[in-house]
Amino acid sequence: MSLKCGIVGLPNVGKSTLFNCLSNAKAQAANFPFCTIEPNVGVITVPDERLFVLEKLARPQKVVPTTIEIVDIAGLVKGASKGEGLGNQFLAHIRETDAIIHVLRCFDDPNIVHVEGAVNPVRDKEIIDTELQLKDLESITKKIQRIERMSKSGDKDAKKGMDVLVMYKNALEEGRSARTVKVSEEEKEHVQDIFLLTDKPVIYVCNVDEKSLPSGNRYVEAVREGVKNESAEVLVIAAAIEAEIAQLDTFEERQVFLADIGLNESGISKLIKAAYRLLSLSTYFTVGEKEVRAWTIRSGMRAPQAAGVIHSDFEKGFIKAEVMKYNDFIKFESEFGCREAGKLSVEGKEYTVEDGDIMHFKFNV
Repeated sequence: MSLKCGIVGLPNVGKSTLFNCLSNAKAQAANFPFCTIEPNVGVITVPDERLFVLEKLARPQKVVPTTIEIVDIAGLVKGASKGEGLGNQFLAHIRETDAIIHVLRCFDDPNIVHVEGAVNPVRDKEIIDTELQLKDLESITKKIQRIERMSKSGDKDAKKGMDVLVMYKNALEEGRSARTVKVSEEEKEHVQDIFLLTDKPVIYVCNVDEKSLPSGNRYVEAVREGVKNESAEVLVIAAAIEAEIAQLDTFEERQVFLADIGLNESGISKLIKAAYRLLSLSTYFTVGEKEVRAWTIRSGMRAPQAAGVIHSDFEKGFIKAEVMKYNDFIKFESEFGCREAGKLSVEGKEYTVEDGDIMHFKFNV
């Protein structure tokens, strides 16, 4: 399952530094606007401690974690919705992502220029929000113009679509993002074809200095207050510290470094896990002598669809799934142990896969 998160933010807020920490790809991190001209793409591993445990028990030839694709998208300025700066490129690239990681500068440093002249993360957030909202309003207005005549002629589906589009239009004109509009899944289908930018789920990353870890500072508090009605997660990360951690060679060295600054987990690890939650994702495992592997699925998927993540033939020819719970596998130490204890179940097409399930699929094509 290919999943993509876009890192956005005004120039010089630390998003390229953060991207470098997330990925082996190296975006240029320089002290001037637009240092990232084309989107840099990196594939990052989702940290999952359960894989280490399964590896010790199964002793496979290899371990394959699940991944998320991260895109560092070129910075934008006021007027991006009308093509100012790198606006058109920015808006096109963000449209292709599943979720947004919005980086906000929450630290003072006279040596790093701010494109708006002073540090104010709430204002910075509103600049990007406004540009995305204006682009969404343009998309909504164009669709209204397309279906208005059909709606007036008595087309019931067009009439329903118009009602939904007007709800979104009103919200955007009030300066609210599309994600704040309360609609049913059925109603949301009327806007799916225009890929609204402000309908994407978002994580706000407050980039702070070291002394503001782990809880934040006055800038972070202002952000939390400013997004309290968005149902969005706010993370506090020091990108400069994460860059130092990323240079360390071993897991043990990183843990010692974290302990020295009073943390038990890196900000990058927290961010990746938060992105996973944001997209309503779950993980199931396949365990064997050759490979222990994590597979990403949408939460709530049935067994055949989960099998299809491995290969489409698995879904087409699905017969059944043998399922063990992670905790049972750990307790009884193997598939054989689970079978002997009656902890291996055989499930059919209606089974909803749970996070942590260990599965073997039977199929015939």
